[in-house]
Amino acid sequence: MKKVRFGKTGLMVSRIAFGGIPIMRISKADAVKVVREAIDLGINFIDTAHVYADSEEKIGEAIKGMRREDLVIASKSPADDKAAFNKDLDLSLERLGVDYIDIYQLHNIASEAKRKAIFGPGGAFEGLQEAVKSGKVRWPAFSSHSIPLAIEIMKGGEFAVVQIPFNYIDNAAEKDIIPLAKELDMGFIAMKPMGGGLLDNAGLSFRYLLRYDNIIPDPGIERIEEIREIAGIVEREEALTEEDSKTIEKLRSEFGPSWCHRCDYCQPCPQGIFISAVLTTKSTIKRLTRDRVKSMVGPAVEKARTCLECGDCMTRCPYHLEIPKLLKEGVAYWDAQMGA
Repeated sequence: MKKVRFGKTGLMVSRIAFGGIPIMRISKADAVKVVREAIDLGINFIDTAHVYADSEEKIGEAIKGMRREDLVIASKSPADDKAAFNKDLDLSLERLGVDYIDIYQLHNIASEAKRKAIFGPGGAFEGLQEAVKSGKVRWPAFSSHSIPLAIEIMKGGEFAVVQIPFNYIDNAAEKDIIPLAKELDMGFIAMKPMGGGLLDNAGLSFRYLLRYDNIIPDPGIERIEEIREIAGIVEREEALTEEDSKTIEKLRSEFGPSWCHRCDYCQPCPQGIFISAVLTTKSTIKRLTRDRVKSMVGPAVEKARTCLECGDCMTRCPYHLEIPKLLKEGVAYWDAQMGA
């Protein structure tokens, strides 16, 4: 598979990465087969996270015995403080069975409070800086669901790589983030290239994304058939057609006002409801194991049942979503799929 320079890191990475979330749902043996198939297809960039259950361990088993320099491995820590970050990093290294991680991300900096904690005295950023100096991490990175916050952090110049959701529906990064990443020579990982499971046309998704020469789509892969299909689309370098563009416009219209961008500007909720978790229930159920979904989203759904429809969240939503209505829909979908 074609390899491209990944921003200022200078790393030569495959045109797509392997996303490690979905292998949580399958056995270790099956996960190893999927990861090795991706590598055999020429994908040398593997992205996972400390919090993706046993994803790191499965990837570690899959790459055991391979030449470390042939792979580019990325992972993430959700820690706010230095001590927790160091613990996460050491566990990531142990699980992956490697001496260093190429790209280590501060996971989902999506609020000003989290940002202040991370960059404050004794924050996780201090741990990341020290990890780079010691050689445990080669390049510092961060991920976020907030476009404005991500722009501010990128302009600070401390990071070499950024990971942001980007697909033909959730395309807010197109206006500012992608051009800024190119200007700053930062690597850009396109999170959720298929909308976290909401978009089911791989051809359309990757023909759209591959128009951008400075981004690396990061599809979550669970089955060998999936990675073979996506790799084939990438290898053929298929161009977006006029018909594709019409389909995208139609789908954007259909998603319209119900699309939650997970920016969390609607927070805090007076009732303590984690709104975006409920509004994206359908995507989460598609991507994660049943037990994982219950632990991650179940409490939020139960809280959503207490919604007073006060409308405070709607006044803060930059996308003008009808949040109380969408919360009801999210709860109804949960009950239908997971049981009341």
